[in-house]
Order: sequence, then C-alpha cells, then structure tokens
Amino acid sequence: MTAPPAIAVLGLGEAGAAIASDVAFAGNRVLGYDPAQHPPEGIEPAAGVPEAVAAAQIVLSVNSARAALEVAEAAAPALTPDKLYADLNTTAPALKRTIAAVVEPTGAAFVDVALMEPVPDWGVRTPALASGKGAEALQRALGAFGAPVTYVGSEPGAAAARKLARSVFMKGQAAAIGEALAAAERLGCEEWLYGDIEGTLTRADGRLLRRLVEGSRKHAGRRVDEMAAAVEMLEELEVEPRVSAAAEAWLRSLAASEVGR
Repeated sequence: MTAPPAIAVLGLGEAGAAIASDVAFAGNRVLGYDPAQHPPEGIEPAAGVPEAVAAAQIVLSVNSARAALEVAEAAAPALTPDKLYADLNTTAPALKRTIAAVVEPTGAAFVDVALMEPVPDWGVRTPALASGKGAEALQRALGAFGAPVTYVGSEPGAAAARKLARSVFMKGQAAAIGEALAAAERLGCEEWLYGDIEGTLTRADGRLLRRLVEGSRKHAGRRVDEMAAAVEMLEELEVEPRVSAAAEAWLRSLAASEVGR
C-alpha cells in the first residue's frame, strides 16, 4: 500500500493551522513552519522553509499576499520535479503568475488556489478553485480529505481572478450594507432596515439578481436621481457616501450608454 504524501504547510496562522491540523488528523505526515507561530499538536516543526519543503511532496503556502512571493523564493531551492507547490494566498492574478515563474524552473508543479469560504469554519474542506499545471494533481490529493477543489484551468492566476471578481460583489455588498445601516442608525430605523435587507437577500424567488442587473440598465436614468437623493441625505446625516456616490456614478454611466445606442 502506497504511503500518503507528506505535506508541508508554510504559514501557521488561523487558516494554515486549521488546514494542517485536519490533514494530520487524517493520518498524514505534516510538517509546518512559521517564524511567528509554533506548530499545533500533531504537526512536525521544521527548522525553516527549505527544511519543510525538502521533506514533503506537497507544499501549501498559507500566508498573506505580502509574504507570498518571499515564501516561494525561500522554498524554491528545495523544490524538485516530484513536488507540488500550491499558493493558497489571496493575491492578484499577476502575483500568482510571478510566483509560478519562481516555482516552475525548479521542475515542481505550481498551483494557484483560491479559497472560497472562511478557512477557520471549514478547515481542509474549504471549497476552493485551483488552476495551474499542478491543479488536477492537487485536486486529487486534497480530494482524499474531502476538500471540494474545482479545477478552473491550467493558467496560474485563473483561480485568483475568479475569486477577486466575486470579491467585488461580496465585499462591495458588505460595504453597501454597512453604509445603509450607518444611515439607518442616524435615522433611528436600523433594526427595521437590517430585517428588510436580510429578507431581501434570503428571498428564494430567484428574481433578485436579474432585477438588479437588468433593472439597473433599463431604469438607470430614474435610479440616478434616486441615488443622488440618497447621497444628499447621507451627507446631511454626516455619513460618508462612498458606496452611494459610486453607485450614482455607475448609473450615470449606464444611462449615458443607453442614450448613445
């Protein structure tokens, strides 16, 4: 019976520690390194990045965007053609391609991984997108732990691009909700608005997205006036209309494009 591959986890913050612990609990040998964190129970501490990489077949970099390239450069001298290097950090597609350019000359297969849910809640089973030459191999390897990894192509950066496109919606939505609730607090109706937003987002009729996309194009001219009024109100309430002003500008652009057709 073939022994499961040893896995190195570089970065043992909240996300890295959760993934490493789940893999170790499943019976795999897991080596961990983080200059600021002690490995959780069941994880073999490595003296440094090269030592962790040298002892593993699969390397998972779970750090931050600012550290991702530095970690890859530290790992590169220990990478060999039989290894797989997966970057799980949330970075721009261009940085993923830069990291791939560091990894691939070693012969190791590179994987761009985009984690699509909060890792502390899901651990190694966090839904993920993967792209790059090693993406299908990682999909098979992590699938053994119940990880739902979706292959999205052979190009580094493809997974990151999909996640960031989604982030425009997710984080933009959060910003819009925060701005609306700040206004509602000043108006004394925060609880009502919270419930109204919650009901709107959880409505299961399937028409909300179409109404937002198609309705904005169709009624952009009227909605510009509505958002201009909202911006004016927010300014009176001393709530900075960051999202509302951007929405007004976007609707003006849509209205102008419709007129030009």
